[in-house]
Amino acid sequence: MPMIERISKGSFVLALLMTSAAIAQDSREAVEASEAREDATRPSAGPVPPMARVQGSDATELDAVTVTGTRIRGGNTPSPVITLGSERIREEGFSDLGEVIRSVPQNFSGGQNPGVLSGNISGAGNANQNMTGGSGLNLRGLGADATLTLLNGRRMAYGGFTQSVDISAIPVEAVERIEIVADGASAIYGSDAVGGVGNVVLKRDYDGVGIGARLGAATQGGLSTREYTVTTGATWSGGGMIATYKDASVDPIYSDRRGYTEQLVDPSTLYPGSDLRSGLLSAHQSLGDAVELRVDALRTERDQLHHYNWAGRHSVVTPHTMTTLVAPSAEVWLPNDWSLSVSGAFGRGTHDQVRRETITTTGVTSISDVCYCNESRSHEIGAEGPLFALPAGDARVATGLGQRRNTFRSTNHVTGINTVDGSESARFAYAEIDVPLVAPAQGRAGIERLSVTAAARAEDYSSFGQVTTPKLGLIYGPSPDMTLKASWGRSFKAPTLFERYASADAWLYHPSSFGGTGYAADAAVLAVTGGNRDLDPERATTRSVSLAWHPSALPGLEAELTWFQVAYTSRVIQPIANPTQALSSALYAPFVDLSPPLTAQQALLDRADTFRSATGMPYDPDKIAALVYLQYVNVARQDIRGVDVSGTYRTDLALGSLTLRGSASWLDSSQQTIPGQAAYDLSGTLFSPAKLNARLGGVWKRGGFSGSTFFNHSSGVTNRLDAVKSASFTTMDLSLRYATDRQGGVLAGSEVALAVDNVLNRDPPQYQVTAPLYVAPYDSSNYSPIGRFVSLSVAKHW
Repeated sequence: MPMIERISKGSFVLALLMTSAAIAQDSREAVEASEAREDATRPSAGPVPPMARVQGSDATELDAVTVTGTRIRGGNTPSPVITLGSERIREEGFSDLGEVIRSVPQNFSGGQNPGVLSGNISGAGNANQNMTGGSGLNLRGLGADATLTLLNGRRMAYGGFTQSVDISAIPVEAVERIEIVADGASAIYGSDAVGGVGNVVLKRDYDGVGIGARLGAATQGGLSTREYTVTTGATWSGGGMIATYKDASVDPIYSDRRGYTEQLVDPSTLYPGSDLRSGLLSAHQSLGDAVELRVDALRTERDQLHHYNWAGRHSVVTPHTMTTLVAPSAEVWLPNDWSLSVSGAFGRGTHDQVRRETITTTGVTSISDVCYCNESRSHEIGAEGPLFALPAGDARVATGLGQRRNTFRSTNHVTGINTVDGSESARFAYAEIDVPLVAPAQGRAGIERLSVTAAARAEDYSSFGQVTTPKLGLIYGPSPDMTLKASWGRSFKAPTLFERYASADAWLYHPSSFGGTGYAADAAVLAVTGGNRDLDPERATTRSVSLAWHPSALPGLEAELTWFQVAYTSRVIQPIANPTQALSSALYAPFVDLSPPLTAQQALLDRADTFRSATGMPYDPDKIAALVYLQYVNVARQDIRGVDVSGTYRTDLALGSLTLRGSASWLDSSQQTIPGQAAYDLSGTLFSPAKLNARLGGVWKRGGFSGSTFFNHSSGVTNRLDAVKSASFTTMDLSLRYATDRQGGVLAGSEVALAVDNVLNRDPPQYQVTAPLYVAPYDSSNYSPIGRFVSLSVAKHW
């Protein structure tokens, strides 16, 4: 597959790996520390256990556990925490973190994901298209920019122009676990955490060297995959490190390889081809018993290949995306169980998008080369420790302050002009407290455990001013078998720099491009797109109540039921989510001006920075049939509510052990675009999250062998144009794995795995499209065109 090679493969991590290998030669061989801790990891349905503290001891535990959703060490979060450990990831046959998050029912696969069709041709707005080739966590379908993604608690740089973070840039071989809090968390982490937060926790130590390879392909054709990984690490007195490098290439899926897309103009890609190089280094060193230094460094580069067609034009897009993060930190343990932390992070996301567009009738070709360049810098100082003593334990507090700066630049390399050049800085301060009121040791009847939490964060932005977000929480255990959690909070999201600073462009189109019918052959539509510098921050009020059941009589059983609600106001979106329906759907009528007078046309042109014609005809005000406003605006309101349910049951059998896992999420979301307009459904409609998503299955283990079977279900979605609801989509995944002991014999430390996704080769449900030559007839944000995918993996550890 022809791809653009910008640099020599792996050159950016060779120095790191050579250094790691030299250290590893002097280190002892030991079992990977993360696997020894895996058995103690709680399942996704349950809370993470608090850190064990040694009272009255001079010894300090430097490797303290931090729970995502709270800055208090070993603290309690009033929101449910979904935890997916490295062993679970291997058991279920996942090869990258993008696959992992797409398996979580609370996450929407729309937004920035490689399976979402290119160019926004199918609709659902600019946020719902694959651009970087990465995978963005998108909790509750609120958008990848409304879910905060962290690496070891540090912010990563945004990618592309939609303020999405590519979680798949992190090599899965270095991951200890992923913790996801699907609840508002701006009081803890600031902007973007409206839908929640996902934190990727890296393995602290790795001893020896491991290599791996994976080959796979879709049985219907396309997606031939070749992956190779090298992981090395060492531990020494007071420190350790892990370094990993991954090289993966994937062939595209072309539309002529699927029967339901054969009508598309060739060539068209349903799934892009890509070449990926990714390297990561994480190291830590203790200085005595009081100080620990740590650094995490990540660099990922990805080349892609897309083909798509629209209105007689064929485009070949070959993007190059780079993600970089360097995050140093220092932790100082002070007397009386206090600690002081100082951290910083530098991140960069560069997306160079080269597009070659050809008019099929004339052969005239144009080339665009645009860089969407993001950069972030942050530094922070914080303190944590006991505030005062209570009979149930110490009330602990965490507080800190810091500064963050983001910049975004869009450069046209052909003209040398910056079409977007914006920056934004924010200063922040936060405080959080955890107050235990009742502890199990007190023996209170009817109250096994009771604690309250509170947090507040103030941020001062250079663009729109101050924002303050509080959060309150309650954790109540009536007995050892049950835990009730409740939270209330406010969250916010700053408008993206693209939404604010993108140039406003006026375009001349045929009415058919916006779903118009019955217009004269020479009629035209004048549309304006781009940014809006007057945008305000989005704001939300979040609530959640969860009940966890963990009966002591059945120690292998854990279950949790959660109700959640998000009242999201001043939402920044493109009001016309699907431009191909702008002239045919009543939803978009407030943003369409039919038969506009000359004054309205001139006002639109005056607010635009550029003017272009996609019709091949000059602008004639007498021929303008409609004005279409596609600029970003703060809309009135989105209401999101629903129920999550999850459970895990482990039991020992005569022939091994069995673990059953299941989780499901029911989502009800609606939008009121402007005040006074009736609300309409989002969830359960085309290119929005399905109402019901679920994953259910089990893992059987005996010795070094494990096998898993999981069923994935997404309910159907309704096309607003014809009110037809699609069929649901249910698939089955299988995984078999065998691993040998790491001692003795030439095959020691070897592992082989076979994974089959979508075993029954289900095709995605289809809907009636208005442009069958250009638009694939399935919802790519909810359903996958891959079909059955078979992969074989081998690995060896020394």
